[in-house]
Amino acid sequence: MTAGVIVVAPQEFKGSLTAIEAASAMADGLRRVWPAAVLDVAPVADGGPGTVAALLAATGGELRQARCRDPLGRQMTASYGVIDGGSTAIIEMAAASGLVLLTAAERDARVTSTEGTGDLVLAALEGGAGRVIIGLGGSATNDGGSGMARALGIRLLDAAGAELPPGGAALARLDRIDAGSKDPRLAGLVVLGATDVRNPLCGPQGASAVFGPQKGATPADVAELDAALARFARIVQRDLGAGIGDVPGAGAAGGLGAGLVAFLGAELRSGFALVAEAARLEERIARATLVITGEGRLDGQSGFGKTTAGVARLAARHGVPCVALCGGLEAGWEPLLDSGLTAAFSIMAGPATLPQAQAGAASLLAQAAEQVGRLFDAGRR
Repeated sequence: MTAGVIVVAPQEFKGSLTAIEAASAMADGLRRVWPAAVLDVAPVADGGPGTVAALLAATGGELRQARCRDPLGRQMTASYGVIDGGSTAIIEMAAASGLVLLTAAERDARVTSTEGTGDLVLAALEGGAGRVIIGLGGSATNDGGSGMARALGIRLLDAAGAELPPGGAALARLDRIDAGSKDPRLAGLVVLGATDVRNPLCGPQGASAVFGPQKGATPADVAELDAALARFARIVQRDLGAGIGDVPGAGAAGGLGAGLVAFLGAELRSGFALVAEAARLEERIARATLVITGEGRLDGQSGFGKTTAGVARLAARHGVPCVALCGGLEAGWEPLLDSGLTAAFSIMAGPATLPQAQAGAASLLAQAAEQVGRLFDAGRR
């Protein structure tokens, strides 16, 4: 039987497959059932790692390289993307300020900095971009975007007029912000922050408490960093007139969401929505007879701005069945069935260690996609 158009729109399977690799594996499995099927492959992302690749794949953009600093200030080279003929730059903050750039022993949320993300913003400006989309996922930092601000020419000063050192802990000594030497090219720059979280800057659901521990913060560090970010928010309000404390998503990437709003006048938007818009995903789904999506794990957080939930909602809007293939299904994912997801399956065929599952992810994903195709075929008969 012919299957019509099938949209294949997964995000990355973290630690195993990029979104592009996952989509390719799904397509391989579906072609075992429908060799002549029209497969519309649309890898997607939600603002975290993989956002640049997904957007470039969707729009035919270009990858560029730039020198920048890593979370501990060491020189490195990172990639960013450009689309729309070079007028829009796509930056993943994790490319310069990400946790993957540090060893476990180097993780220290008190001192890591987003200066490298600022370096990439400057590179985008120098390349002629008038619009920048910054993915806020996978950070090693908890500095409220203060490092980025420093890279852009903004001075963060203590009571003696000395510039603060890098890192979130130093914000406890912040006395005033001097934006007078800010790079003048930033005045016309349109900035969008792409995030899949809605956490505020401070408090029990804030950047430090929720995300700090994975970046090496002890309970004492979390309390110190949360207080420092609260002081940062007060000084930003006084000196820049920007209220950042309660902005949904301000706590993304260790408070970089707040820093983008404060220093660049950014709008924070759903990372998935930004990628889906650029990829014309809804338009493509509207023409489909089936949508296959997926990610590494579905759980209770999957309904909050995550890719699978976003794809399922678009499919439901057009009455198209949507199936998710995932590395694992954990308690709490079931509400997705009420918001557009038709069914979800783990790709695991039996017990396996995590390294075994990751090593065989492409084969497992192809096998699972084949079985979905066979089941869909049988149902249509």
